[in-house]
Amino acid sequence: MTSRRIFLQQASLSAVTLAASPLFSPLTLAQSPKKDRLGVALVGLGYYSTDLLAPALQQTKKCYLAGIVTGTPSKAEQWMKKYNIPEKNVYNYQNFDQIANNPDIDVVYVVLPPSMHREYVVRAAKAGKHVWVEKPMAVTEKECQDMINACQQAKRTLAVGYRLQHDPNTQEYVKLLRDGKIGKIKLVSCAAGYYDARTDHWKQKKEMGGGVMYDMGVYVLQGARLATGEEPIAVTAQQYTTRPEVYKNGLDETTMAQLVFPSGARAAVQTSYGMNMNYLYVTGEKGSLRMEPWQGYSGVKGETSNGIKIDHPYQMPWQQAKQMDDDAEAIMSNKPVIAPGEEGMRDIRIVEAIYKAAKSGQSVKLT
Repeated sequence: MTSRRIFLQQASLSAVTLAASPLFSPLTLAQSPKKDRLGVALVGLGYYSTDLLAPALQQTKKCYLAGIVTGTPSKAEQWMKKYNIPEKNVYNYQNFDQIANNPDIDVVYVVLPPSMHREYVVRAAKAGKHVWVEKPMAVTEKECQDMINACQQAKRTLAVGYRLQHDPNTQEYVKLLRDGKIGKIKLVSCAAGYYDARTDHWKQKKEMGGGVMYDMGVYVLQGARLATGEEPIAVTAQQYTTRPEVYKNGLDETTMAQLVFPSGARAAVQTSYGMNMNYLYVTGEKGSLRMEPWQGYSGVKGETSNGIKIDHPYQMPWQQAKQMDDDAEAIMSNKPVIAPGEEGMRDIRIVEAIYKAAKSGQSVKLT
């Protein structure tokens, strides 16, 4: 009953509040007292928010869980009790825009199906909030650009939840490659996948941004791009499913793609909801790098062929805590975030090209 009362109160106040109180402008926010920690509101309380982001926000030093946005009253009640969230910081999808009038919330973290990312990033930016958004950033390059434009116009920060770019193991292997420890990069092989037994999740629904290339596929694109330090100029691809009753209407259960880079380096990437895969192999003129596992929540590790070990141990959800603290610190220090919207858009541009290549059976150029 308490949950129902909260939602009814907020819904009834929505029109009155918005009419009486103008949205916070960037100028108004900029004049607010400097904070030591930023308040974060999670939008969408599925597995990732529940099992990883909320626990991580109990470990962070630069930000904290200040609010939630959910369409399920029972979840709102549970989260309020578990994390001591006040009623005034609980929103649903109808009164979401009222978040503009809440100084407790500095950052809106969008953790929804990809098809909903654009809408809620744009709305959050218009409400004067900084925005973090989970990967994949969106479904199309145009949607990504709309999100970037909205945040730029509102003078708000936009960061994509690429936890691995904040991971010290990732940062170390990238530095080793940039420093030429294995010579000029010639070949990259990268795979990310798991067996997903679900049949009715958004990942199995095309209209919600489903398909493995959008989800796990972004990891392998990150692997290839970070390893080479370049953007691909052409792609070929193949897609298939062993469960057509689940992955319907051309939705991909497994995708394989081949990327060509300006330096002449090649990458072969694989991603799947039908098998477990988790590795990054990089071959250079003078040696090789092996990261396995390279994208797990509880840690990644690897080594080079000349014996350099890469293994900073930690326990989940440390990656997510590090990611959010890094991004919060960047906001408070007025510095660039590690993975801005432009980084997410680069991946989605390649994802679209891979789908086009798989459908046509032809090489697709990226210019």
